[in-house]
This record gives sequence, structure tokens and C-alpha cells, in this order.
Amino acid sequence: MIILGLDPGTATTGYGVVKYLRGRLTGICYGTITTPAEDPMSKRLLTIYEELGQVIDRFRPDEIAIEKLFFGRNTTTAITVGQARGILLLQAEMHHLPVGEYTPMQVKRAIVGYGMAEKKQMQRMVREILKLDYIPKPDDAADALGIAICHAHMRGAG
Repeated sequence: MIILGLDPGTATTGYGVVKYLRGRLTGICYGTITTPAEDPMSKRLLTIYEELGQVIDRFRPDEIAIEKLFFGRNTTTAITVGQARGILLLQAEMHHLPVGEYTPMQVKRAIVGYGMAEKKQMQRMVREILKLDYIPKPDDAADALGIAICHAHMRGAG
């Protein structure tokens, strides 16, 4: 099973592709989709839409895992992240891909075993689980890999 993990954002959307086969996880690819802050929101959302479509077409995931929107203090950020998240969900639906949605706490619990884990702990565990030579960069890509790993654990895929 190929799982595409997504960490939504308007400036940076992280993605991570993992393969889960016979109880073993392997990292396939990770990266980010970035948009310039000076571009109008409509253009930024179109860029996310188009580039995610290319990622899906290239890796042909069986399922998508996406981080649930977390409402913090900054509602403006939450709204723009929500717009990007909507684009990600639209692409999943257009490609007829099932979607798993996970809170940051669920992801941390699945990866580290503790829902309040620090970002560095998460990154080290993603590296260990996928047997990578180094911690994936940038953070958005590492987070997306963590979301994909969480999905594999929650689904018991194999």
C-alpha cells in the first residue's frame, strides 16, 4: 500500500510518500509545495492544486492521510490553512482516494507514543522508522511523513 501524507499550508504544504508492505514501512519520497506570499490567494491555491495533482499522478498512492486543522490563537492562519486543506481534500476526491484525517496529537502518539512529544522527537522517530540517513527537511516534509506513518499504524495496512 502506498500512502501519501499531507501537512497542509498555504505558504508550504508538506508531502511524504511511504510504502507499507508486510508490516514494513519504507520512505519513497518527500518534499514541499511552496507558494510566494506576494501571489494572490487564488493563484497560491491553484499552484497547490496543480502540484499536488502531479505528486498523485507520479506516485499513485492508494490512500491519503492529512493533518486535521488545529485552531490555535491565529484565526487568520487557520482560515488560510483551511483553504489549502480544502484543495488537498478536493484532489483526493477527484482521484477517488480514501482519506484518513489525524490531529497533531494522534500523529505524535502513533510515532513517539506520547501525544505531547516535541517536534525534534517526532523528526528523529520518523528518521528511525523509515531508516533514513538523516532527518527529513524541511519540517513540513518530515511532518507529512509522520502523518503517513500514523495512517499506516491506524489502518493496520499491509
